[in-house]
Amino acid sequence: MYTHGHHESVLRSHRWRTAENSAGYLLPHLRPGMALLDVGCGPGTITVDLAGRIAPGRVTAVEVTEAAVELARTQARVRGQGNISFVVGDVQALDFPDGCFDVVHAHQVLQHVGDPVQALREMRRVCKPGGMVAARDSDYAAFTWYPAIAELDEWLALYHRAAYANGGEPDAGRRLLSWARRAGFAAVTSTSSTWCFSSCQDRAWWGEMWADRILNSALARQLVATGMAGQRDLQRISCAWLDWAAAEDGWFSILHGEVLCTA
Repeated sequence: MYTHGHHESVLRSHRWRTAENSAGYLLPHLRPGMALLDVGCGPGTITVDLAGRIAPGRVTAVEVTEAAVELARTQARVRGQGNISFVVGDVQALDFPDGCFDVVHAHQVLQHVGDPVQALREMRRVCKPGGMVAARDSDYAAFTWYPAIAELDEWLALYHRAAYANGGEPDAGRRLLSWARRAGFAAVTSTSSTWCFSSCQDRAWWGEMWADRILNSALARQLVATGMAGQRDLQRISCAWLDWAAAEDGWFSILHGEVLCTA
């Protein structure tokens, strides 16, 4: 189960992502003419950027439902990027032959799947020998912010509970290297990078997005339905996000783990 869901507040966050701010570790390794598989493409902003980088090569974009695929298809249409094919599929059982992609990419995917090692095995299987498997995932336990606000600690604890209940691993970033080794990769480069929200504009965008998301997304519905939190709790947390966004010295940093694996 995908913890965040596809509420507008979630898509607002995901559509901010670009190849530059979310796949910088991979970009130096791309070249025109490659065949690239983008697993868990979301609303497609990264996908379209990657397609532009490898044209006239092609990107195959995978999502778990037709509705999710349509979000990315629409993005490609708006951006006029025609070298992308869209497929419904499961990263833990990819419906592609062995060795058919030069690059297999996944951004913020492995933290949500039940068996991330099996997912990486499948990504390796469909990658050409000598090709590259790339994955980047955030690490929620490593998120840090200022000023200290108790409700944001509460938010983080609730997110962990919900993600674990859905079979995910919210602290995936620190585990990517170990998962890649267990999946059979011998040559792995492991790095990290961050997103940081500290300007007035960035704080307003991030804080208002989460103030909405904690009240209206699939996460919010799960927390209330399971009794992990009440509506009043979520309202308190929402207000705390707005308080953080209004703080002149507010700062929020998100750590991501990254792996580049040779197939």
